Amino acid sequence: MAKCSREKLRNLGIVGHGGCGKTSLAEAFLFMTGVTDRLGRVDDGTSTMDFEPEESKRKLTISTSLHHFDWKGTTFNIIDTPGYTNFLHDTRDCVSIMDGALLVGSAVAGVKAQAVKIWEWADQYQVPRAAFINQMEREGANFQKVVDELAELVSTQPAIVTIPIGAEVDFKGVINLLTMKAYTYADGASGKSKEEDIPADLLEEAETMRIMLMEAVSEADDALMEKYLETEELSNEEILEGLKKGAFNNIITPVFCGSALENKGLDQMLDILAFCMPAPSDRPVQKGRNPKNDEAEERGCDEQAPFSARVFKTISDPFTGKLTLFRVYSGTLKSDSNVFNPGKDSAERIGQLFQLEGKKQKAVEEALAGDIVAVAKLKVTGTGDTLCDAAKQIIYESPAPMSPVISFALEAASKGDQDKIHSGLQRLVEEDTTLQVLRDEETHELILSGMGQLHLEVAVEKLKRKYGVSVVLNEPKVPYRETIKGKAKLQSKYKKQSGGRGQYADAWIEVEPMPRGGGYEFVDKIVGGVIPRQYIPAVDKGIQESSAKGILGGFPVVDFKVTLFDGSYHAVDSSEMAFKIAGSMGIKKAMEQANPVLLEPIVQMEITVPDECMGDVIGDINSRRGRVLGFEAKGSNQVINVNVPMSEVLKYSSELGAMTSDRGLFTMEFSHYEEVPGAMTEKLLEQFKKEE
Repeated sequence: MAKCSREKLRNLGIVGHGGCGKTSLAEAFLFMTGVTDRLGRVDDGTSTMDFEPEESKRKLTISTSLHHFDWKGTTFNIIDTPGYTNFLHDTRDCVSIMDGALLVGSAVAGVKAQAVKIWEWADQYQVPRAAFINQMEREGANFQKVVDELAELVSTQPAIVTIPIGAEVDFKGVINLLTMKAYTYADGASGKSKEEDIPADLLEEAETMRIMLMEAVSEADDALMEKYLETEELSNEEILEGLKKGAFNNIITPVFCGSALENKGLDQMLDILAFCMPAPSDRPVQKGRNPKNDEAEERGCDEQAPFSARVFKTISDPFTGKLTLFRVYSGTLKSDSNVFNPGKDSAERIGQLFQLEGKKQKAVEEALAGDIVAVAKLKVTGTGDTLCDAAKQIIYESPAPMSPVISFALEAASKGDQDKIHSGLQRLVEEDTTLQVLRDEETHELILSGMGQLHLEVAVEKLKRKYGVSVVLNEPKVPYRETIKGKAKLQSKYKKQSGGRGQYADAWIEVEPMPRGGGYEFVDKIVGGVIPRQYIPAVDKGIQESSAKGILGGFPVVDFKVTLFDGSYHAVDSSEMAFKIAGSMGIKKAMEQANPVLLEPIVQMEITVPDECMGDVIGDINSRRGRVLGFEAKGSNQVINVNVPMSEVLKYSSELGAMTSDRGLFTMEFSHYEEVPGAMTEKLLEQFKKEE
């Protein structure tokens, strides 16, 4: 890797909601710094950063990509992240290794719920942030409205550094409140600006905004506050220092404006980001633990310290194999060396190191503390693992995989694909830890779970493109349960005489319901040896095996208690098998007499939507037989907590997106089982019979 001082390196993530122009901004950075010779565009498929076929097809970022450029002596590693709900898990993993983040908002659409969630992750990992209000050239652009929205939504105070000259088709450039100069841009998206005096009609506004900027930065430092209160003025150098200190300590967020598509305002922003965003050496020491004694360990950004790094992403390719991306926190790593994976207790051989440049890879000989690099064909290392010096071991905590919110049943498109499904899926899961694959023992379906319908559709497309496996996504079967509401007491006698030794078992059982979630309980009340002790477990086993398929729809029976209180046996003909059959017959008859009912799984959801969508979303949840448990305001969004039947939200990801113009997001987890309403039970039972 080209040597650069750690003080002159910036690991900058570009984050924000889908459609705000993050990738266009990355493309503009690369073009204006001479890394690329043309301005790549997402919409026409010429993007350097969005290069996967699935991304080109949908014109959106699905997977994080990395590149780098130099700006006036400072090296920026840029991390272009997804912003659509289905792929935010990738963004969260990358936020955890960033040194700084640039939040992109739309001058038209504002700051959506996805951006707020990303902001919360940045809070969690204490990542300093700046904000860029993009798309000033678009119809309906309103800079101040978005800044006001940002102030409501985020945890820090916005400090406006550049303001727009015009808007929509009249957007010409920006005013830099530090230099108090106007910068206008010629057509052609070259990114080159011409410095001018501030237009007379904007001078008063610029002077007022500079005062607000000085007030904001003075709150980041006591000495600056004291001087500002005395003189009501700060120098440009003092404002810069205040911006830097405020950003480092997550007190203020420098705010810029411009157009990524027209390459306007970006040069003024980069000048200040180079100064105000932290270098790896400015960040706090990384905390971990010693795997040998579980005691706390720390590593600072020191090239001479023992090597340590954390894997934040894995890319699988059928031709080149597995590519492992990691952030070096301490020490130096050279190509063709050995490291240790303490989480897997395994040594790893490091081959050629690479620096990623979009879809291309540039070979480098070493990686220093602060660098982000990749290596191919590691044996056991996966996303979230730590790599370190075997003699000085440390394990860093990694974000836990996010819980899936949607599942589909996978079916091979042809018999020839059946055998290849599992190996292909294994590679996909290796690359994307939020994908989950399991075989449902109850329904015998192969279930693929993920963060949304689009997430799973993309996974299926990758499965076909990369591994030649075609599958069909079907709606999975809902895991209903059966239980009883009444009691039953009966005799179950099994007697068989067919020549030779017969079969005889006689068991009296009482069946009654248990509280919801109570499970199954078997009570032995046999006295006087009316049933020998060795046969009693067989009765229990017969009941349990038979209750695996209930009498209504063939679903497992839950939450019931069986008491074995009487019976008889034959000295010759009785056996464990006979009593097992008696138990099985008895529970089936008892279920018929004890008012059997169908239970459905209820999930708890936390749904985040814009204020104006709240009424529609609550009305929709009510129509799905859901119950609103409560809600709270979070800026211009509402967080709604609900319980709703699983069967009603199997495809909720795409349905919520349609209701909110993809401005909503949700989490979902299993809560409990509830009885299915009577009218619905009849319809479901008819449906089950047809399926059989």
